Amino acid sequence: MQQVMVYMKIIDTGGERIVAICDEDLLGKKFTERGLVLHINKNFYGEELVPIDYAMDIASTATVLNLVGRNTINEAIKRGYIHPEAIIEISGIPHAQAIKMVEKY
Repeated sequence: MQQVMVYMKIIDTGGERIVAICDEDLLGKKFTERGLVLHINKNFYGEELVPIDYAMDIASTATVLNLVGRNTINEAIKRGYIHPEAIIEISGIPHAQAIKMVEKY
């Protein structure tokens, strides 16, 4: 069975780790519906093409997740990173964001 590949970018800034992941076939595409725009921009998502398992391991280290695409979303749900009710769809493309709340002293 062929490994599912996704695009991933890690942004470490101000003590936060933002991890953006999208399905391989969605990079560079733009979807609109009801005034919402989902632009899967290469500058935000397109740094590295990696196996989905690796991307999800990195996602576990994120304080902010930005996820797009059926493969990415399904794997994130399976691992408990996002709740199914947190997903929106824009032109049939699932998208979710998650923020890990941590207490800092």
